[in-house]
Amino acid sequence: MTGAAEQGHDRQGVHIGSVEGSAFAIGDGNKVSYVRGGTAPGDEAQAALLAAVTGLRADLARFTASPDNAALDAELAAVEGEITTGGSASRGRLTRLREAVDVAGPLVGALASGAAVVESLVALLGG
Repeated sequence: MTGAAEQGHDRQGVHIGSVEGSAFAIGDGNKVSYVRGGTAPGDEAQAALLAAVTGLRADLARFTASPDNAALDAELAAVEGEITTGGSASRGRLTRLREAVDVAGPLVGALASGAAVVESLVALLGG
């Protein structure tokens, strides 16, 4: 034996130095998981709001775009960003989201994810 075989390199291999923003699996029977980076929500109320916001954004994507829906999605995205980067959404951001929810009223009220956002806002901001 000489060369690569002597050094234990008789098998082919793959080296991955760094991967960001992706998920992948190699080989049979592997499981792929993807976890977004950032900061974990600061408490259960913020975690519940983040889950509700994510759900409502997914639901809104299924509807025809309108100015009210676009404004609501922008506020939802801002809240999501604050929670994932800083652990919590500021009171001012939550107030702006509540206002956007009020403007989009009937659509939000018809969706379970919308009701979850409203419940989370009430818990964090009060009545």
